[in-house]
Amino acid sequence: MTDLGGLFRAAGVTGFLHAVDLDTGAEVAHGADEPVVLASVFKLALLVEFFRQADAGRLDVTERVTVMADRHTPGPTGVSAMADDVTMSLRDLAYLMIAVSDNTAADTLVGRVGLSAVNTMLAAEGLDGTWVEHDCRSLFASIVEDAGQEEMPTDPAMIARLRALDPARTSRSTPRDMTRLLGMVWRDEAASAASCASMRRLLGLQVWPHRLAAGFPYDDVAVSGKTGTLPTVRNEVGVVEYPDGGRYAVAVFTRSYGTAQNQPRADAVIGTAARAAVERLRG
Repeated sequence: MTDLGGLFRAAGVTGFLHAVDLDTGAEVAHGADEPVVLASVFKLALLVEFFRQADAGRLDVTERVTVMADRHTPGPTGVSAMADDVTMSLRDLAYLMIAVSDNTAADTLVGRVGLSAVNTMLAAEGLDGTWVEHDCRSLFASIVEDAGQEEMPTDPAMIARLRALDPARTSRSTPRDMTRLLGMVWRDEAASAASCASMRRLLGLQVWPHRLAAGFPYDDVAVSGKTGTLPTVRNEVGVVEYPDGGRYAVAVFTRSYGTAQNQPRADAVIGTAARAAVERLRG
């Protein structure tokens, strides 16, 4: 049996994991109920509430909105990286939010959906360890304020001051809460069946192959997920689906010992640990 703690230590991180067979309920846990920093994984909860509001008729996913270039939230992907005003549907903004973790797309949806509605939904579903504290713009503003500089810090003393890295003061969850939320999406419990199918499609379009998907490099195994990244933080939550029908929700959250922005070992161990957990579930 693989030592998950040993895998995480060898990669230079502290790791927290929960994996569950979505059909049998069998699980593998390693710090599964510890509070962790969500970072961009909060966008999964936002996605769920977005589609719930669409189901309730409170918003139209095809509504076209214009995002002005001078209103962009910082970020390296999607609308955040574009130079001009962009007009697209709310649904396509949701796609960019998940597929490339577009911060401007996420904040635009927050403006329509509301963080209070997201937190009300989480509480109603009994996800008591999960709370979305702020949108992306507010998160980055807190980092700039705490670090005293515009650039993402790598100095350990600066990083130690960041509220964004303290689960008590930022958007937070537990690995178990995140696999429960994923299970709701995959079992058509999070919203209508059509909306859950749309969410699964978007999560399956995520482009990043270097974390969860790296542990399952097979053409016939599908990996859908959502990443999260901040200084010392590398996360991904998702569902792994095998050709025999097996499907497993996995949530892996890590905090690295080092403060470098480039953390390839931390990225890779997410996939390695997830595969070890899923193989244990598959017997």
